[in-house]
Amino acid sequence: MRDIDHVTEIDRVLKGIATGRDGLVAESWRRCVESYGMDPTRAEPAHIVTEAELREHREQAERLISIARSGLQALFRQVAGQNYVLLLADAKGVTVDFFGDPRFEDELRGAGLYLGADWSEDLAGTCGVGSCIVTGAAVTIHQCDHFGLAHTPLSCTAAPIRDTSGALAAVLDISLLRSPTPKASQNLAMNLVRASARRVEMANLMAMTRRDWVLRFSASPEFLEVDPEAAVALDGSGRIIGLTGAARSFLAPNGSETPLIGQRIDALMDLAVDDLPELMRGRPTEERVLRLKDGRGLFGHAIAPHGAIGQARRRTGDLPGALSSFAGPDPALQRLLAEAARLAHTRIPLLICGETGTGKERLARALHVCGPGERPFRHVVCAGSGPAELDAALAGIGGDPATLFLDGPEDLAPDAQAMLVSVLTKRTNLRAISASRADLAGACEQGRFRRDLFFRLAGMTLRLPPLRHRQDFDWLLERLLSQRNAGERQLSPAARAELKARPWPGNIRELENALDVAIALVEGRVIDLCDLPPPALAAPVPPDPEDDLHAVLAASGWNMARAARRLGVNRSTVMRRVRKLGLAAPG
Repeated sequence: MRDIDHVTEIDRVLKGIATGRDGLVAESWRRCVESYGMDPTRAEPAHIVTEAELREHREQAERLISIARSGLQALFRQVAGQNYVLLLADAKGVTVDFFGDPRFEDELRGAGLYLGADWSEDLAGTCGVGSCIVTGAAVTIHQCDHFGLAHTPLSCTAAPIRDTSGALAAVLDISLLRSPTPKASQNLAMNLVRASARRVEMANLMAMTRRDWVLRFSASPEFLEVDPEAAVALDGSGRIIGLTGAARSFLAPNGSETPLIGQRIDALMDLAVDDLPELMRGRPTEERVLRLKDGRGLFGHAIAPHGAIGQARRRTGDLPGALSSFAGPDPALQRLLAEAARLAHTRIPLLICGETGTGKERLARALHVCGPGERPFRHVVCAGSGPAELDAALAGIGGDPATLFLDGPEDLAPDAQAMLVSVLTKRTNLRAISASRADLAGACEQGRFRRDLFFRLAGMTLRLPPLRHRQDFDWLLERLLSQRNAGERQLSPAARAELKARPWPGNIRELENALDVAIALVEGRVIDLCDLPPPALAAPVPPDPEDDLHAVLAASGWNMARAARRLGVNRSTVMRRVRKLGLAAPG
């Protein structure tokens, strides 16, 4: 094949696909040849992004990964015996989550059916994920439908996952290394992947709109409450503020492209906001009939807004993706993240302060991801870095915009501090984000840190609270367990209480280590006290002068014993301080 004239071969391929393939595959092949300049006669290897790039892609998709994981685990259990592999790719085509048989890991990795594989059409050619991204529709790319020779043994079926605004958020793909020859053999895979994508969209909508009415509907009443076909979220005036992908097929039929977000529900069906309580549970599903303006009938199920919990969640839902998954319903952190979201698109230098392990680097990366445009993220570990190391870290950026992340600027030697002042003065293309566990302002007063450098780093200071102050501890526990592929494992009440009571001087990093140990030691599905490692620091942690007793009590649910353990003091000491300060639990 390599000896055949390239132009002649491409012409033959284009003529062949016009008659020998379905329209979608033919159009994809034509794009690959004419737009991307790809050669179908060459066996290109799978495109795998770097670990750093994969981490950034996963961070941006973290909330969706967390929401989707339990459903994808259930789907994988259904198909694992048939040697299927599940991929969750982001909207750019990069695989950010993966379920497959570890026995075939090398073969799957070689075929690109693994974490970090880039299945965008301009790199991989005609393929399930890439074609789904381009067309926005579910598709099966079977064996020789694939553009690249290296992928022709595969059969890939993919469906889009849309966010609450209707934009493509991810692609769910189910693939086989080797499949039966008939393309119809993948019809069941298509049904499964469509249903799973629909359920992920539904779970995402429910998670993002807890403060608002959600109207779920189906063409028949049988599965309305347990597995509805589509849903919209409505604000107090009845305007649509969110929807699942299938909602458009119900509310805007015949291919209409009229935007649904912002439309009033009473303009689409004979329903007012005041009628929603009539569609809640307690009334037979067959009586909950919705009448569309064109006369079609549906069955509806309304879910009322949540209360105070919903308010905290709504604030999280308003944040950009990379920041929305940083914290749960913790009022102080939500205020901090709201500020961070407004600062992300500016060039203001930011200083992130907090104890070790509180997530300073993760917040810095989230700010970078939420910022404007495509630009590099340069991570400089300041401990041991002199002028030569700083110069090497900045090499290759040139005049392009970039984020310079300084990890521990308090550890910079005087000559490195002087060089950094010069760099930040001259290189206006650099946006500095720093993370410090020390009191830099105090170091300036003591002459250990340059004042002119401090003011170039601390345009705004964001202070991350220690773990013992956080009120979203349960949310954080579930998120960390989910990230560790431990969705089927649960914490016993005793183990959960023990974790919530510890002082955590190492903060989230220490909690992550404890969970890793527990998951490795547990023999069943329930992590109990015996599976937990002892605290990393056996001795009680001395109370931090900055500790706010009220914050610790709030994070401990006003449990005096738990607050005492977090502060490393006796329960009687906490009670005495509470009486002295006149504190009282909220009513």
